[in-house]
Amino acid sequence: MKLSVLMPVYNERTVVERSISLVLTAPLPENMERELVIVDDCSTDGTSQILERLADVFPDIRLYRHEVNRGKGAAVRTAISKAAGDFCIIQDADLEYDPAEYPRLLRPLLEGNADAVFGSRYLAGEQTRVLLFWHSMINKGLTLISNMFCNLNLTDMETCYKVFRTDLLKSIPIRSDRFGFEPEIVMKSAKRKFRIYEVPISYHGRTYEEGKKIGWKDGIKALGVVLKFWLIDDLYAAPYGRGLLDNLTGTPQYLSWLAQKLRPHVGDSVLEIGAGIGNISGRLMAKRLLYVAAEKDALHLHALRNRFLRTPNVAVQQLDPEAPGDFAGLEQCFDTVLCINVLESLEAPDAVLGQVAGTLKPGGKIIVLVPNNPRLYGALDQSLGHRRRYSPESAARLLEDNGFRVDLSTGFNKAGAPPWLIYSRALGSRRINKLVLKAFDKSVWLWRRLDWLLPWSGLSLILVATKTGSGPAPGASLRPDTVTDQLAGG
Repeated sequence: MKLSVLMPVYNERTVVERSISLVLTAPLPENMERELVIVDDCSTDGTSQILERLADVFPDIRLYRHEVNRGKGAAVRTAISKAAGDFCIIQDADLEYDPAEYPRLLRPLLEGNADAVFGSRYLAGEQTRVLLFWHSMINKGLTLISNMFCNLNLTDMETCYKVFRTDLLKSIPIRSDRFGFEPEIVMKSAKRKFRIYEVPISYHGRTYEEGKKIGWKDGIKALGVVLKFWLIDDLYAAPYGRGLLDNLTGTPQYLSWLAQKLRPHVGDSVLEIGAGIGNISGRLMAKRLLYVAAEKDALHLHALRNRFLRTPNVAVQQLDPEAPGDFAGLEQCFDTVLCINVLESLEAPDAVLGQVAGTLKPGGKIIVLVPNNPRLYGALDQSLGHRRRYSPESAARLLEDNGFRVDLSTGFNKAGAPPWLIYSRALGSRRINKLVLKAFDKSVWLWRRLDWLLPWSGLSLILVATKTGSGPAPGASLRPDTVTDQLAGG
């Protein structure tokens, strides 16, 4: 394995060479390599020449330079994009933090317990320099406010020492250019449900006379960053067609309403295709003997495994519905299959439904939620990766053509149809406004009672259908080996 040390540098000519020496000689866990990714943020005091000289001598150093000074957050963002290790740690070039503590910081990650580890200056470390009272109070105050908004119990949000799995860190968009990076990465890690550990670290802080750069104005800006990323769900660096999943985590009343509609039709052994980050799984898995949350996206799989790590009746399985081989070993294993917001994004839903039918026991049921009414198709659908919207007739025909008998077809969420029409068709919007979603969620108690009275069709369509075929071809596996292995820890 490899550790990428990310070092933003700006005007540190008196200490940078010593800092780099400590990083390159720091102890690491057995069989771990290192690379030092340095981003010179347009230093003007001679630091650049020192960095160039060291980069020529040490092959572990990869040096990059900003042509204009952009701030620590921008430098870290550049370093993340260049990192090639399995884990990333952020290391300032100011000698305040001790690289000898890398093994302690990496241990929870290597043991598989954590996705991110923060080094805390306020836990009982070996040694901490006694410094300014008000500076410490401001740090602790910012940590308290951050904790209030992201619902964590960190002791040191502003710490430099933050270690991440590189794949997860690269998936987070970093928008802050200066010291707002710290509260931003904490807020987004909390929203992504990362398993975060804290470990005590030593701290050898500098005074402002010795070169410390962060000031009270950065503290005020940090408060703005906390509020901004509490309101905005900007959680994935790459555009995700099913990004609606992340917005829906902020609509618990809507999700509970949907789960209430689905629950009466769900059996004891369930396969949910396209489980996303577990918005529906978490509400339907209770009292099921077996609940398999299947997902193809690596980041969503990670979120599911974190969420159901200690839930014995839930198995998380990688499954691409458009890859027939992924269904091998699941033949006749389930009495219920859930396809919630899946069929509308598939190139060939007929072929997928044929595979789904093979996973059901004779008489098993499929529960489908799809976007309703083709006339509502617009910019929002396109941004979410929807290829189509269905009418009740076309959705029922699709199921019947693939070996199912439709028992129930009903519209859902009529209140959501007019706003969708306005945003998606009239305004051409490609994003769902979070404030609108929250306002809708707060009023779900009313809309769920008026749903049957509204004279137009629902935004979504729920269908429940029974398998009418006889099951898989002779010789197919009738035992869910892959699932039972996973439940047993295999």
